[in-house]
Parts: sequence; structure tokens; C-alpha cells
Amino acid sequence: MITVHHLENSRSQRVLWLLEELGLPYTVKRYERDKRTMRAPPELVAVHPLGKSPVITEDGIVVAETGAIVTYLTDRAGGALVPAPGTPERARYTYWLHYTEGSAMPPLLLKLVFSRLAPGSPWALRPLVRRVAETVLKNFVDPDLRRHAAFWEQELADRPYVCGETFTAADIMMSFPLEAFAARGTGTGPQVTAWLARIHARPAYRKALERGGPYAYA
Repeated sequence: MITVHHLENSRSQRVLWLLEELGLPYTVKRYERDKRTMRAPPELVAVHPLGKSPVITEDGIVVAETGAIVTYLTDRAGGALVPAPGTPERARYTYWLHYTEGSAMPPLLLKLVFSRLAPGSPWALRPLVRRVAETVLKNFVDPDLRRHAAFWEQELADRPYVCGETFTAADIMMSFPLEAFAARGTGTGPQVTAWLARIHARPAYRKALERGGPYAYA
């Protein structure tokens, strides 16, 4: 039996959704974030040395990293939700599978970190830290996010899903950064908004939310 080590309000929600789409049986072991630091609890270190989520276990096998988990599960399901080899859709699938964590998530994480620098710093340093954070956000992070947002709009303008006409596991991978982007009110365009509506309407998406519990994208 597959066990999903599920951290609240995290990227492990995508793993639950994928499992629902694939129809694979699984159990959920829940972990709560530290209320002060919002980090994962130390219990996750017993599952994987980095103590991060998502992680899945099955028959002594431990798989971490969302992209690796997606590959493991789609292979286990006989290639479901993966375009056929040698097709343009498969090339796009491979790209989006790696783009999600390699390019889309870093600026979103930087946005989160720099937005929280000043409130978490000593009070005497807060004005300076705030100015530094605002400068980094204005000159580097926000322009990068706008560039990615324009790219998403362009890519979704001629196709309903990221790989083409058919929903794939790459759409599941891309859900977290686009949901996080939209939740922060950073100017999601009409194509991304329509794509989010399509994926949120999927029964497996709603079922995964029921299994995973409340989910705050931001």
C-alpha cells in the first residue's frame, strides 16, 4: 500500500490528486507545520533525512521530490496521464515536469521569503531589512514573476492544458505554482484563470482536497 506523508498546506497535495486521478489505493499520514516557523515537524526526518514533504513509501521504497514521485506513480499505473513517447506532447510533458520545480517555484519562494524578512527581524533592524527586501522584490523577484506569468499566458493561449488538448500529470505538477501565484493576487491572466477553473472542476481534484484537508495556496 502506498503511504503519502502529507504535510498540511504543501506540495504533497499534488500527490494526493495524482493518486486520485490514477485510481491507486493509498493511505495518508498527516503532519502539521510548526505554528511559529511554519516548517515541517522533525517526525518527517524519520521518513526521509531531509525531513521534507512530499514523500511516499511503499513496501520499503521511499520516494521524495514531487517530480520523482509523479514518475514513480505514473510508471506504476502503466504510463497513465503521460503522453506517448516520440510525440510533441511528450516533449512538452518532459519540459513542464522539470520546469515546475526548476524554474517556476524559485521566484515564488523568493517572494515568500523576502516578504517575511522584515516582520521576522529584530525591531531595530526592521526599517533597513524592509528596504533591502523591497529593493530585491522590486528589481529582481517581481520582474521575474511577471516574465513567468506572461509565459504561462502565452503557452495556454492555444491549448487547454499545458501539453496540449489532453490533461496530463504535468498539469498536476504545474497546479501548485499557478495556484500560489493566483492566491497572492499577483495579476493572473485570463488563460491561467481559465486553466485553474478547468483543473479545479475535476472530480479527482476535489476528492484529493477531501482526503488532504484544508489547503491554503498562499
